Amino acid sequence: MNLRLRDDQQEALKLRAEEEGRSMHAIVLQAIDRYLEQDADRATVRRLGAKYATGQADLLRRLGE
Repeated sequence: MNLRLRDDQQEALKLRAEEEGRSMHAIVLQAIDRYLEQDADRATVRRLGAKYATGQADLLRRLGE
């Protein structure tokens, strides 16, 4: 896989990596891991929300009154 960044993105990433004493590669991997974790969390919340909304439809209707 090749990752093509705009010039401004690459420069900003390079500066950040230098500030943090890390490689650009390490920062990109961490960003990908965070994205994947957050996306999985959102999917879990949507799934559980749908499950409990269905099971508690009457209660939710009454709370909305």
